[in-house]
Amino acid sequence: MKLRRQGKLVAVVTGASSGIGQATAMRLGAMGVCVVLASRRKERLHQVADEITAAGGTASVAQVDVSDRSQIRTLVADVLAQHGAIDILVANAGTYVRGPVTALAPEDFARSMNVNFSGALDLIYEVLPHMLARRRGHIVAVSTVDAKKGLPFDAPYVAAKAALTGFMDVLRQELRGSGVYTSTILPGRVDTPMIDFLTVPLISRKISPETVANALVRAIEKNTPEVVIPWVGPKALIVLAACSAALGDFFVRILGLEGKSQSH
Repeated sequence: MKLRRQGKLVAVVTGASSGIGQATAMRLGAMGVCVVLASRRKERLHQVADEITAAGGTASVAQVDVSDRSQIRTLVADVLAQHGAIDILVANAGTYVRGPVTALAPEDFARSMNVNFSGALDLIYEVLPHMLARRRGHIVAVSTVDAKKGLPFDAPYVAAKAALTGFMDVLRQELRGSGVYTSTILPGRVDTPMIDFLTVPLISRKISPETVANALVRAIEKNTPEVVIPWVGPKALIVLAACSAALGDFFVRILGLEGKSQSH
């Protein structure tokens, strides 16, 4: 999809108050896309919107909790009523639930699933009929490389993101020829407030949200189905684990890829 064209494209970005969502919204806004910023933190959204407009872009704000399906319906209906179209959907809102499996409860997994999987799924289902009717659009789901190779203490997060990644893998194939494209973004550790308490080894050092946002925007422009970022380390781990689960586990263990937090 060409992002720079006559007539503004409209993008909805969830989790836009910080991190990858904010960086993506800023990047799209700089390219002339009209960006609808969605998250729970309304005051922070207005700050991001002000930055976009100050740089010459166009942005609006919608306070939304993606774990509430009624709020998602309202968001999509309001955007369509105001702009008449949704050309790009970036399902990025997420929450990080961490802990040893033995110390967690099913409720912890439900909390992660409600935001990281169902929040994206409900949003896609609201937007998809509109895109199919127009035979154009691009859906981006922000997942994690951990969805391809799980790390200790991340079971709730990995379970939800693996479900999202699997869904997007099927959706992409079923939408072939429809005019609607999808991209799944699988970053490694990202320097966002969500994991600012987590110390990771140098080999899996945190990348910037802007790096992920740039890769995400390129995926939209090139209709790239799946992006692993950074490329070398995570891609090697995925291939290694696919060949041998035991070998993958070994390298996770000796490299300490799970990281360390105040509680672990």
